[in-house]
Amino acid sequence: MELFEKLYDEHEKAQVRFVGFTTDETRYDFGIVYTNMFFGKPLVVCMQTGRSALLDPNDAADIEYLQTTFRIKEHQQAADLAEFFRSALPTMPFEPQYE
Repeated sequence: MELFEKLYDEHEKAQVRFVGFTTDETRYDFGIVYTNMFFGKPLVVCMQTGRSALLDPNDAADIEYLQTTFRIKEHQQAADLAEFFRSALPTMPFEPQYE
């Protein structure tokens, strides 16, 4: 008897972008993994804290979501981050994986 039921086991050559930048208030270091998995949403990892999220442009435009996900205290810092993600994340049409 197997202990786990495997849901998926995919191999993919993914494109990864590492970017560091500063704003007036803080420094950011992110790894962005562009993948076909997860509805095409890139996996965004904060290299400083290890916090990560699957983000599309709609998610990235939600300032409160960014504050919660990356534990950012100041609204303006999250707004600056949203501005960066606006240019860094690809726009992909959402196609439901499960119907």
